[in-house]
Amino acid sequence: MSDFIVSARKYRPQTFDTVVGQKSITVTLKNAIKSDHLAQAFLFCGSRGVGKTTTARILAKTINCFNRTENIEACDQCDSCISFNTGSSLNVYELDAASNNSVDDIRSLIDQVRVSPQLGTHKVYIIDEVHMLSTQAFNAFLKTLEEPPKHAIFILATTEKHKIIPTILSRCQIFDFSRIRVKDISDHLAQISTKEEISADPEALHLIAMKADGALRDALSIFDQIVTFAGNTITYKNVLENLNILDYEYYFKVVEAAEKEDIPSALLILNDIYEKGFDGHNFITGLAEHFRNLLVCKDVRTASLLEVPEITQQRFIEQSKVIEASRIMRALSIVSKTDVDYKVSKNQRLLIEVALMQLCSLKQEQEKKNG
Repeated sequence: MSDFIVSARKYRPQTFDTVVGQKSITVTLKNAIKSDHLAQAFLFCGSRGVGKTTTARILAKTINCFNRTENIEACDQCDSCISFNTGSSLNVYELDAASNNSVDDIRSLIDQVRVSPQLGTHKVYIIDEVHMLSTQAFNAFLKTLEEPPKHAIFILATTEKHKIIPTILSRCQIFDFSRIRVKDISDHLAQISTKEEISADPEALHLIAMKADGALRDALSIFDQIVTFAGNTITYKNVLENLNILDYEYYFKVVEAAEKEDIPSALLILNDIYEKGFDGHNFITGLAEHFRNLLVCKDVRTASLLEVPEITQQRFIEQSKVIEASRIMRALSIVSKTDVDYKVSKNQRLLIEVALMQLCSLKQEQEKKNG
């Protein structure tokens, strides 16, 4: 039997300081522990893979630690920390509301809340996907959530805050977890690569981070997938092949062809994209993103909004210098309309080809207007 552990579990943060991309929340929680101003109920909201359940577990562990460090972190050595790390702690109770969402499940939880902790000062109840509770279960939970015993703390986690009834929201201290920035994810992947003795191109890790769309867990799953595919050397090309992503190079070439008013070259690039099995709609949305990046690069103040590697950012800046902003705006309008029309089009390839011809004719249009 293999001892392989997926990176999302192997490198799950164990302290507040190792939580990625949620510093304001972790600092607030540490200050609450330090000043002994802990709320009786917390609600952690945010999209998948941003650290809600991880932060809840770290909070539960740190609250009951007997020898917290000066930096308000769990010591990992006391009886409470050891029992937590081995999964035998009786002070932390986790409930998955997706599969335990009835009134009976909540009543069972309420019965447990009355029992005082045997080790440590608090019993912490983590309820994941809390929005899945039925309305009756929510109502049964209200009184206990508002006035729990002194030793009880509830941490509710959800990806869909809008589905939670207002009476529950009003009883909780709410923390909104943000999507994790691409740079934070790629930096974290770089640290893991070093620990695992894997050679990884920064551009490759950046591409994985972008594909993860703000979710660290997704990024780690993709990272494991790429390692399985490529071994101990991860290159930009490996990631492009495995994730079926269109290289930036295609978009730069299309824009160059448009600037040269070279319709045949643009159509040949599109043909190459189709022959490699890429979806036309992905190409159009990617091209729209490319023109958006060019527009952003027209001003040095907004250039930092680009979530691309530095080398690629420099290429965007260079290409944006040779195209007027008004022409980029017109190109964006053409590509956006193609994106909208794509699903209802009977000949989707022709639709994209016409769009490319229009892009290659923008200079002529502008000259006619100016002439």
